[in-house]
Amino acid sequence: MVENRPYLTFASHVIVIICLAMIMLPIWIAFVASTHPMEALLTQPIPMWPGDQFFENYSTVLGAGIQAAGGVPVGTMMFNSLVMALSITIGKIAISLIAAYAVVYFSFPFRMTCFWIIFITLMLPVEVRILPTFKVAADLGLLNTYAGLSLPLIASATATFLFRQFFLTVPEELTEAARIDGAGPLKFFKDILLPLSRTNIAALFVILFIYGWNQYLWPLLVTTEESFYTVVMGIQRMVNVSESRPVWHLVMATTMLAMLPPVIVVVTMQKLFVKGLVETEK
Repeated sequence: MVENRPYLTFASHVIVIICLAMIMLPIWIAFVASTHPMEALLTQPIPMWPGDQFFENYSTVLGAGIQAAGGVPVGTMMFNSLVMALSITIGKIAISLIAAYAVVYFSFPFRMTCFWIIFITLMLPVEVRILPTFKVAADLGLLNTYAGLSLPLIASATATFLFRQFFLTVPEELTEAARIDGAGPLKFFKDILLPLSRTNIAALFVILFIYGWNQYLWPLLVTTEESFYTVVMGIQRMVNVSESRPVWHLVMATTMLAMLPPVIVVVTMQKLFVKGLVETEK
């Protein structure tokens, strides 16, 4: 029996509202700053309500670009980040699905040894193997290319492990029924395992997309041409200027634009994302 305690409900709502306000306040300040001219942000107190420079500031960063970021329009940098994030996300999920399927449903020598070798790579993130990875990318001519931005980050031991654990929960009777109906390995994978993995794929898609979108160190190393800058690199270059003061209103406008794709992905796939994380019965 659930007791009706109005004061607990009220207290819970107050706590949620306070936490939400604390989270949203920095975002609100960044948005307000992106709608004012530079002079308004250098006075005390800083404005807390939107100004009249919204269209001017956003058209500047989307069109002409900012000199501190090499004059590259933010639209170009966001496109580069989008290509990189989608390539990493789709590549990680595809490779992990195939690897987990092979480990669970095929018998071959040293099968578990191969799985544990994949799993052990969790201890070797890209920051640890940055120098040999860069040398391989340079030797293959992958610098200043979309392939160079995404290929070295495309494998995922975590996703392989998660898909393997899910495949192990699929009833053996389902596999036998598919075999009796004449379903081959590819048909069983495409028509049965992939639909069952839909929520897991959605949850991983959100996590991996944000991971790829927020990459900074690797793009910084493999891109020397300004046309391949990502939006995270652009924001860093706008802030760390040596000869002049950062144009904070344009930096904030770029930051707001950079947040849009991850927010859209999370909002669009929210239900599947939550089901993929908490659902235990398939």
